[in-house]
Amino acid sequence: MSRAAPRTLSTALGNLTSAIAPATTLARVQEVWGRVAGPAISSSARPTAERDGVLTVTCEAAVWAQELDLMAGELIPRVNEALGRELIRELRCRTG
Repeated sequence: MSRAAPRTLSTALGNLTSAIAPATTLARVQEVWGRVAGPAISSSARPTAERDGVLTVTCEAAVWAQELDLMAGELIPRVNEALGRELIRELRCRTG
């Protein structure tokens, strides 16, 4: 009797995370944020709320909040593209 090779832990956790992730717009944005925003932004700012297409991003410094306000025209289409639908229409940035 032969057994399949064991799965790597990252594969098992990735499958589990996808299975238990809430199906909210915020959860979906949080899932793609690192890829969409890039490592510099995602290490300093994270999506923390979404309501009626308005995404709130909490930044570690006011400079990042201002920068993301200026980049909203680029970030919103990239987030929507990653989501596969136009779910985000506005970006609000705050420090926290």
